[in-house]
Amino acid sequence: MSESKSGRAGASRAGNRPQAGRPIQRSTTQPASRGSQQRPASPSRQGAQSRSGAPARSGTQSRQGLVRPAPKAKSRKARLVVSKLDPWSVLKMAFLLSVALGVVAVVASIVLWTVLDLTGIFDRMNTLIGDVGGQTMSSVDVRQIASLQQVVSFTTIISLVNIVLLTALATLAAVLYNICASLVGGVGVTLTDD
Repeated sequence: MSESKSGRAGASRAGNRPQAGRPIQRSTTQPASRGSQQRPASPSRQGAQSRSGAPARSGTQSRQGLVRPAPKAKSRKARLVVSKLDPWSVLKMAFLLSVALGVVAVVASIVLWTVLDLTGIFDRMNTLIGDVGGQTMSSVDVRQIASLQQVVSFTTIISLVNIVLLTALATLAAVLYNICASLVGGVGVTLTDD
C-alpha cells in the first residue's frame, strides 16, 4: 500500500507518467488557469483543417495561434484659440501669395490670347464689326487694338496693383484681428487626432 501511494505521488510529480501496465490517460479538459473558460475552435478553422486533411487541433492549441487585436485608441481632441496673428508673417505670406496670383494671371492672359488667335476668333470679330458698322468700321482690326503685348502689359499692371493692395489689406486685417481678439478672445479651433 505504501508503494501504491508513493507510486501515485511520484506519477503526479513526474507529470502523470503511466505506471507499468496502465495505459496513458490524457484529460481533454484543463483546469481554468486564469479564470477564463476555454472556447472550442471556430467552425471555419475546423472546416479548413478537415478539408486540408490535417487533424483538427484541440481548443488550447488553436487559441495559442490567435492574436488579439490591439485596443482601439481613443481620438484626442484639443481646443485651441488663435489669440494673435503676427502682422509681419501675415505680410510676408500675403506678398508671396499675391505674387504667385499675379504670375498665374499673366500666364493665363497669354494662353487665352493665343487660343483666341489660333481659333480665329479675332477674324470673326473683325467680320462681325464690319457687318454691323458698315464701311466706317470695316477697317477696324481687333488684333491691333488688343495685341499680345498690350494684353500682357495690362495684365502685368493689374497684377502689380493687386500685389500692393492684397499685401496691405492682409496686414491690416491681421492688425484688426489682433485688436478684436484682445476684446473677445479670438477664434476657437478644435483639433482631433484621427
